[in-house]
Order: sequence, then structure tokens, then C-alpha cells
Amino acid sequence: MTYEQALEYIHSTLKFGIRPGLERIGTLLRLMGNPQEGMKFIHVAGTNGKGSTCCAIAGALEAAGYKTGLYTSPYLEDFCERMQINRRNIPHEELAEITSAVRAHADEGARCGEQPTEFELCTAIAFEFFKRNGCDAVVLEVGLGGRFDATNIIGHPLVSVITAVSLDHTLVLGDTIEKIAFEKCGIIKQGGITVSSPQQEPEALAVIMECCARRGNTLVIPNAAGIRVLEEGITGSVIDYKGRRLRIPLAGRHQHRNFVTAWEAVEVLRMRCGFMIPDEAVEKGFAAVKFPARLEKLAEKPLVLLDGAHNPAGAAVLAQTVKRFLPEKKMIVIMGIFADKDYEKTIAQIAPLAERFFAVAPPGPRALEAENTARAASRWCKSTAVCSGLDEAFERALSAAGEEGAVLICGSLSLAGAMRTIIRQKFYFSFDKIFM
Repeated sequence: MTYEQALEYIHSTLKFGIRPGLERIGTLLRLMGNPQEGMKFIHVAGTNGKGSTCCAIAGALEAAGYKTGLYTSPYLEDFCERMQINRRNIPHEELAEITSAVRAHADEGARCGEQPTEFELCTAIAFEFFKRNGCDAVVLEVGLGGRFDATNIIGHPLVSVITAVSLDHTLVLGDTIEKIAFEKCGIIKQGGITVSSPQQEPEALAVIMECCARRGNTLVIPNAAGIRVLEEGITGSVIDYKGRRLRIPLAGRHQHRNFVTAWEAVEVLRMRCGFMIPDEAVEKGFAAVKFPARLEKLAEKPLVLLDGAHNPAGAAVLAQTVKRFLPEKKMIVIMGIFADKDYEKTIAQIAPLAERFFAVAPPGPRALEAENTARAASRWCKSTAVCSGLDEAFERALSAAGEEGAVLICGSLSLAGAMRTIIRQKFYFSFDKIFM
């Protein structure tokens, strides 16, 4: 099986959709010999901030000398971004080889009526990858919800982490904060330790506290009042937390809360789980975090920013950050969003920032038509336009911004990934060479 054939096979299982339950992933892993057993996991659920928190925890572990696996979703440009060891993607050849082996077991499961979904298949491949390579620890990001997410097939994690909970995926997870928090809390196992973001809605925090009490968990909540901001800007900030100077390379005060949540998770690992992680390793690992499409700066003149905010809570945080650090900038927005999101509220957070608003349809079958995006934005921005393609949108936005303006691209992660590729291939040679 080639890499291309592996991707074709994995994506072909998309037709089985999202089907809650652990029976299929359980069957597949048993047929594979349960590669997840014996591994040490840090399990992370939540609505917003999961990816940043995962990367910070993984960075600290790696800086301390541990071979660290990281499983996240979705990807931006390369499918292999989803499975990393020490910040290196799974090689294309290894993905193909493991997928070929897993497919035989998946086919056997399918014959018994347990056909795995795409995410279940990816999770099984990731477990096999981490097992074969002897990871000391794996930071595992939940795909959707928590209780019935494929990643929840693991036994007791070293620590469960719940990042900020808000309304998203309401058709699957429920239409209230309480219902969604309940699903996220499915990763809290009996007798464990849970770290919660300090930024929780009261309804979510109440559910988290109740779940921890019922399951005999120690609940750790960072002290947000103990964060002292030393420096901050559009490229990140420096904070003092518990007497340590932490460089956070991602913009926005919401990242302070994500990183101190990661700090407390690392504290659990070293104080209760036997990991040797000096403060200096935490500082180094945090500072080295690179997370594409998290208010990522891609160019200077004009300033080009890329963000994957795709729900009302994420868009509100993005809008607050832009208004805080770029209050005088002429802002040109490119936005494309999925139809199954609360797109009216999401667009209402971003469109008022725009002097001009270019609507596009993001890649994927769930895309909201650009005309509908523009119609929603027109309530907040007088100058809106529909673009037939992403290249057209970017060229028009660059022209409208001029050298002194800014282009903000946001709305969905599929849009962020596609635009990042366009910018890399068509307009610049290398992000690392020019901007890092």
C-alpha cells in the first residue's frame, strides 16, 4: 500500500460518519492486540483550547527528554500532522505500512458488523504508531465530545484535562453547556486526577465538579488571578505564573489560560506520576510551541493572520485579541465556515472588524455557500463580496489591504489549511525561512 492508497482507504470510511459508541474501536483494537494497553496517556477534552494545551504539555515532556506522542485533529495541510512523536509527523511510508496492517483487522471487524469510522481507524493507526515507537507518554486529544469518543477506549490516563467548554457540535453533543460538559467529562475515570481550565462557564464547572466528586477524582483548577502579564503582543506574550517566567508564543489572553492549564497538568505528571520535568524544561517546551492557524502571522506588509476559529466562543476570543492589539489597522477579512456550525453568531463576532469582507466556501462537503456567508456578514459590514475561489479571495484581500493594512483569514480549519497551502506555494517560498 502506498501513502496515497492509505489516504484513499482512510477517507473512504468517511461515509460511515460519526457514530457514538466504543464497540467498533474496541473490536478493532482487540483484533490488533490492543496496542493502547500499557501506554501512558494524558487525555485532553474540551471545546476550545485543546490543541494549544496538548502542544504545550507535549512540548514540556519532550524538553525533559521523554519520547512524546501527540495525537490531534483535524490536520491543516498534511494528514500526517495528526500523529507526531517529538513534533515530527509520522512518515508517509510508516503511515502506509501501518494502515495496510490495520486494514486487515478493520475488514475482519466489518465482516462481524463492526465497520470502523474514519476517526476510529485513525485512532487505531495512531495507537499502533506510538506503541511501535516506544513512546514514554502520549498526549491524546479527544476528537468529539469525550464519553463515546474513540480515544476514550483507553484505560486510566495519568491525568484528564478539560479545556474551556462552550456550545459546539450541538446536534451531536447536546444543546446546552451542561449537556456538552457531561459528554466532555466522559474522559474522567474513577480515582483519577482532573485538571480543568480556569475559564469555564459556571454551568460547565458545576458538571465537572460533580463528575469529579462522583468518580473520586482530585480536581485541579489553575489560579487565573495568579497570572501576571509581563509582555504581550500579536505574536505572543510573557507571563509570570507561580514565580516562573513563561514565554507563550501564541497570541491572546485565552492562551494564558490554556498554558497554565498545561502547566498544572505537567505538575501532576511530575508530582504524582514520577516524571522528572524541571521547570526549565517546561519553560523551554512552552516557548517552542508552534501551532499553525492559531492567530498565525504569515506576512508583514500587509500583515496576514490565519486563525481556525470556527464557533462563536472561538470567534469572540479572536475578535477580542484583534481589537486589543490591532485597534488602528484597516482589517480585511476572508471568511468561510461550515453550514453545521452556529455560523450566524460566529460571523457576527468577526464581520464588525472588517472594512471589507470577502466570503468564500471552505473546502469540504459541509461548507456553507459563500453567498450565505456574505448575507450574514452584510448585517455587520457594509462592504461584502462573494469570491468564487480561495486564490481570488486572497488576491483581492491583499489589494484591499495595501501594505499598511491587515488580512485576517478565519472561519474553519479546512479553510485555514487550504489558504496556508496557497500562501506557501503561490506567494512565499517558506514560512520558516521568512517569518520564523
